[in-house]
Amino acid sequence: MSYNLLKGKRGIIFGALNDMSIAWKVAERAVEEGAAITLTNTPVAVRMGETAELGKKLNAEILPADATNVEDLEMVFSKSMEILGGKIDFVLHSIGMSPNVRKKRTYDDLDYDLLDKTLAVSAISFHKTLQVAKKLDAIAEGGSVVALSYVAAQRTFFGYNDMADAKALLESIARSFGYIYGREKGVRVNTVSQSPTMTTAGSGVKGITDLIDFSERMSPIGNATAADCADYCIVMFSDLTRKVTMQNLYHDGGFSSMGMSLRAMKQYSSGLDEYKDEKGKVIYG
Repeated sequence: MSYNLLKGKRGIIFGALNDMSIAWKVAERAVEEGAAITLTNTPVAVRMGETAELGKKLNAEILPADATNVEDLEMVFSKSMEILGGKIDFVLHSIGMSPNVRKKRTYDDLDYDLLDKTLAVSAISFHKTLQVAKKLDAIAEGGSVVALSYVAAQRTFFGYNDMADAKALLESIARSFGYIYGREKGVRVNTVSQSPTMTTAGSGVKGITDLIDFSERMSPIGNATAADCADYCIVMFSDLTRKVTMQNLYHDGGFSSMGMSLRAMKQYSSGLDEYKDEKGKVIYG
């Protein structure tokens, strides 16, 4: 159902790869709510993914770009304003990847060159996006920028690895830049801390299926899906949240406020035998 929450608004969606992507769902909902958008992803992702299909479906132009490259970002904002006919009202940053996770490097054995790549892509690209937008005065007064995060920025999760550091930096950038952008241009900057979601990127996290099951058992109302997250982002882009900025907003069915649920405790009590060594000691990862 459409409520016309974004009627007449212009937006840029970073990171829509395929229909598993949260960014894909957000793009669909934004257009349903009356927005005109452009889509951007890396040239490789555009070639190998299904972004062209989404662009055709939504009548949205695709601008291949590397979000770690300032010149590419300048192109994205300049061309988006040209294509859409004015300043941008909302931006979604849905970008993240860890070569260390992909290569199964543990947190105490990181490849630091790969860590630099994780931080550059997953967090510093957000700062570059905001800095380019501000210098070009590309976002309209009262505009909204949202980046997707995860609770591992505050708490340690087995297997999440250096992506946790990236998400912590991402949230810090939202606060620091949100102060400046809000004070000078009235632009809102927030992060949404989403439930673990089986996206293409998320599927690379070690134990993601078990993590999703655990989170589902812990959350009073269950995990938030990609479609649920899209709905929340639409509200954050709309004028209904015009005084919300510099926040990390948990969208996780209550998981972030839980200590232990009955459902999770029941599963835990079923035994840990498979995680014990020959001496009967539980092995923790």
